[in-house]
Amino acid sequence: MSSTSTTTAGVVSAQAIPKVSIYGVPVSKMSMNQTVAYLSKAIEQRQPHQIITANPIMVMSALDDPAYMSMMQRAELIVPDGTGVVWAANYVGEPVAERVPGYDLLNELMKAGESKGWKVYLLGASNEVIQAAADKIRKNYPGIKLVGVRDGYFKDEQDAEVIQSIVDAAPDLLFVGRAAANQEPWIGKYKGQIGVPVMMGVGGSFDVLSGKLKRAPVVFQKLRLEWFYRLLQEPWRYKRMLLLPKFAMKVMRDKEKVTKP
Repeated sequence: MSSTSTTTAGVVSAQAIPKVSIYGVPVSKMSMNQTVAYLSKAIEQRQPHQIITANPIMVMSALDDPAYMSMMQRAELIVPDGTGVVWAANYVGEPVAERVPGYDLLNELMKAGESKGWKVYLLGASNEVIQAAADKIRKNYPGIKLVGVRDGYFKDEQDAEVIQSIVDAAPDLLFVGRAAANQEPWIGKYKGQIGVPVMMGVGGSFDVLSGKLKRAPVVFQKLRLEWFYRLLQEPWRYKRMLLLPKFAMKVMRDKEKVTKP
């Protein structure tokens, strides 16, 4: 693990993570292995962390919405999920170690937790999808203890009930897969009450894990075209995807200002 992510006493420190600021969004420069090692330490020390898997669409949302920006800036760890974020960091001369996709991070954390018996709570998607995702985790990672599985279709007035369920289960990791507009804000709003070491929004990862959606083939991943493969599967997402070229043009235009406060 990178020594920059811990203090001299060995205590995890979110402030010490090497980062690059992309329009005010502090993105981790750590590799996948460093990220997993850092979060493993956070679990050992019971240090609550909100992990955001950032992509260009989220950065653009933060620029348009001060409350969303504030929530992202308060997160303990933001990993470079989107290829556009990785490209932007490299373009402005502050490269990250590598892309850290949320789906891969989820699976790497499951691998790391198998021998340690980590407890996991899954929250999100439809009941059919989340149960199928839970079955896949039980099959692939038998050492993981699933202490909670709940769909994401609950109303605001049910928040307290959901939070209590999570607190009672006392998981080491909480994965939340809800709509992009409320997934991270929901975790950000309640992370103090939830207090789980790893609280991470996983977007459509439950759909992929369950088998409802296919992960982009390796060739698409290598060409950094996972977003395009997902668009082929879910064409209704095209309006959001239009933000990707808009983000790229903005970064090229603002090259000297991207990393400025």
